[in-house]
Order: sequence, then structure tokens, then C-alpha cells
Amino acid sequence: MTPGSPAVAVVVPVHNEAELLDDCLAALTAAIEHTRRTHPGVLVSAVVVLDACTDASARIARSWPVRTLSIDARNVGTARRQGVAALLAGLASPEDVWISTTDGDSVVPVAWLSHQLDLRAAGADVVLGTVRPDFADLTVEHAEHWLQTHPRGHPAGNVHGANLGLRADVYLAAGEFADLDQHEDVELVRAARAHGARVVATDGNEVITSGRFWGRTPGGYAAFVRATHERIAGVG
Repeated sequence: MTPGSPAVAVVVPVHNEAELLDDCLAALTAAIEHTRRTHPGVLVSAVVVLDACTDASARIARSWPVRTLSIDARNVGTARRQGVAALLAGLASPEDVWISTTDGDSVVPVAWLSHQLDLRAAGADVVLGTVRPDFADLTVEHAEHWLQTHPRGHPAGNVHGANLGLRADVYLAAGEFADLDQHEDVELVRAARAHGARVVATDGNEVITSGRFWGRTPGGYAAFVRATHERIAGVG
């Protein structure tokens, strides 16, 4: 990325996601190519932060047109922060940079980045996108429950690191991602709100994430999916 140029910095933290990472990066690559067509002149760079990976995640990530960064933090907040720092290095004008984050177990839609940029152009400082579990991982009852409780056009405004975007200057003013093993995204948005950021919620470009019950963070999205399943199934 060239200092002073409009830019998008995409960060994907990964810890042992070999089974899902190809799908994640195929979708991300398509979204980046779409953005370059719809927003000519905007430079897009992506980094996959390989955090203490012991599987084939590194080999898979290096087969895609993304930058890779290897760390050993075992901490999603640290991974996100170091990824952002790596992409922002050398940029003179953070207000010209848009940061987007997703996860290695997630699949973004093709208009994901362009939609965030359009919302930014309309005045958004922070964009909260919706996330839904992969219905292939759920029971029919669970999938139907999800659809009934998430009506289109009414985003709840929940914070998901798998579908989050914000201006880089707002990110820096909010104190960056903290060294938290969960809810680092929630804390960042809380701090951005405290600094007066305009936060916009949208379900216009929903990200599909794994519907697994046991995730990489103790209280992350997988815990929500598991708790919902148990409630529907009457477990416990």
C-alpha cells in the first residue's frame, strides 16, 4: 500500500483452521477482486495471521495472494492487532485507511468489502455486519430457529470480529485490539463508541461462519451456537 492512497487492510486471524481456510481465502480473494472493480483506485491488502498453527494452515495461506504473518501468541486479540499493525506500517494517513476483519473459519460474500466502503462513504466510522452459522453444520430445527429469530432488514447490532470494519484513525483512537482471548472485538467497538464514532449495523452482506459447537475461543460464536442447539433440543 502506498502512503496517502485510499486503502483497505483486511486481517484474518487463524489458529489451526486447515479444514476451512481454503474456503475462507477463496471467498476473500473474490471479494478483493470485486472491490478493485467497483472501487477503482482503492488499494486492498490482506494478511493472514498464523497464530501458533500446528496444522497445514500456513501452507494453505501461502497458496493464496495474501500476506502471512506467523506469531505464537495463542490470543485472538493479539493476532488481530499485530495483523492490523503489519498492514498499517508506513501509511501516513490512517483516516484514508479502512480496516476489515474476518476469521479463518468464515466465508465472506463477494460484495463484503465494497459494501463496507459504501457505508463508509455514507458516513459510517464503524460497520457491524451480521454473521450466521453454516446451516450444513446444524439440524433442520436449529436452522429454522435461526431464520425465524433473525429477520432480514433488522440487524441486531451485535459485534462480530468475523464481520467488522472501521476507519483506521478510529481504530487507533479506540486503543486498538486488546490482548484478549475473547470479546476483543466487543471491547474495541465499545471504546470507539466512547470516542464518538458513528456505528452502523447492517445485514446487507452477511458472513457465513462455521456452525461448530467448540471454537477457538472459550466464549466465542461456537459457544452461542452450542447453547442455542441445547436450548432447542432441550438438553440439560
